[in-house]
Amino acid sequence: MYPEIEPYDHGMLDVGDGELVYWEVCGNPGGKPAVVLHGGPGSGCTPGHRRFFDPEAYRIVLLDQRGCGRSTPHASEPDVDLSANTTDHLVADLELLRERLGIEKWLVFGGSWGSILGLVYAERYPARVSELVLTGVYTGGHAEYELLTRGLGGLFPEAWARFRAAVPDDDLLDGYHRLLFDPDPAVRHRASRDWCDWEAAIAPSPEPSARFLDVDFRLAFTRIVTHYWRHDSWLGDGVVLNGIGSLAGIPGVIVQGVLDVGNLRGTPWELKHAWPACELVLIGEAGHHVSDDGMSASLIAATDRFARPSPSRTPSQRSVGII
Repeated sequence: MYPEIEPYDHGMLDVGDGELVYWEVCGNPGGKPAVVLHGGPGSGCTPGHRRFFDPEAYRIVLLDQRGCGRSTPHASEPDVDLSANTTDHLVADLELLRERLGIEKWLVFGGSWGSILGLVYAERYPARVSELVLTGVYTGGHAEYELLTRGLGGLFPEAWARFRAAVPDDDLLDGYHRLLFDPDPAVRHRASRDWCDWEAAIAPSPEPSARFLDVDFRLAFTRIVTHYWRHDSWLGDGVVLNGIGSLAGIPGVIVQGVLDVGNLRGTPWELKHAWPACELVLIGEAGHHVSDDGMSASLIAATDRFARPSPSRTPSQRSVGII
């Protein structure tokens, strides 16, 4: 990955609804604009996200989406209201930030939930997107959330039994969401820990996430995740795929770990076949995390290529590759 760098500019964007969104810019002020959309939803951006781009070639924009990271109000606050935290709100925030920074068009880089947000944003504002680089892709449909909360139980039976036992409700998402807003802090924090234990089980990483040890991060993250998932991210099955035609002519690269359990729905392949300008790069020994072997190198190869495009090579010349 590229060396660690610090922002040369940052601020808080007033997006309305009493919400302030943290943003930062690093790299070359005159470089190619790129925006990073973090996962979760609710994970927040990290210094590592800056390192997927050549800092001499890119003007790199990062932000903490509503309710997480350095944005306020933080979703860990006892009386926080998430009604103004939806996919539509986040898409509008991106447009407001683009205008605030005076950017005409930018590369959109997103992973996991960030891939959903990036696809929705690009479908609604295709003229503002130069390229898409995505990883750990999903489309936000109900079937995907059912897979992640119930369908994987047979693959991870012990972890799922613990996850399921914490909530007596038949509807896991509603049950967990209610516990995460329980008046008793001990109930809230136990539910957030149980949820994060399940996420760690289905998407193991080489090193346990240190952020899951932070009680405020964990509570905000799980509240936002369950808020979005129980509403199917306000998208539903087929919405993103049905709109993919608006990306015609926008180059894209999807870097996907073959061992990512999200692949069980076939989403990366569906996207590739619906979006001819997209290249699908499969990493044979990797799962969901960009820290898995081969993931970072392939993502950086994509941003390097888009920083210095070659007229002799287009994504269609390497539509699917396995590393």
